[in-house]
Amino acid sequence: MRQIIFMLFTFGLFSCNQQTDNTKILQNRIDSLEIKLADTYKPGFGDFMSSIQAHHLKLWFAGKNENWKLADFEVHELMEAVEDIQKYQAGRKESEMIGIIIPPLDSISKAIKQRNSVLFESSYTLLTNTCNQCHSEVDFEFNVVKIPDSSPFSNQEFKPIN
Repeated sequence: MRQIIFMLFTFGLFSCNQQTDNTKILQNRIDSLEIKLADTYKPGFGDFMSSIQAHHLKLWFAGKNENWKLADFEVHELMEAVEDIQKYQAGRKESEMIGIIIPPLDSISKAIKQRNSVLFESSYTLLTNTCNQCHSEVDFEFNVVKIPDSSPFSNQEFKPIN
């Protein structure tokens, strides 16, 4: 009987030691993954703003040409960029302020759904002014946004396809 108890005790210790080894291996893997995650590329705030600027411009030309499908796409791209800023650039004053453009974007979405060019234009003007207001409040007043007068995207058709 003592031999059986001794063997079970020895086996138990061996098993516990295996768990410790496995735990160390797993902890090393976790530590390695945490380092890799910390070093993963995250877009900078300027990268997001450049994207927003491009979508802002494309939205204007889509709406002016009454290409409502493209306009709807561009509004969603802008909203996605706002969400990404809030997610990947949290803690910055700019990130905390970015939500002020949601109401103008909602108004533009409403104009698009109604296919209302007049509402689109006034909502777009509100969006542009809101961008400039935000820039002023976060000390980037030198970064002035305006309603586009020409498109640098000569390789994109903004008129709707019938």
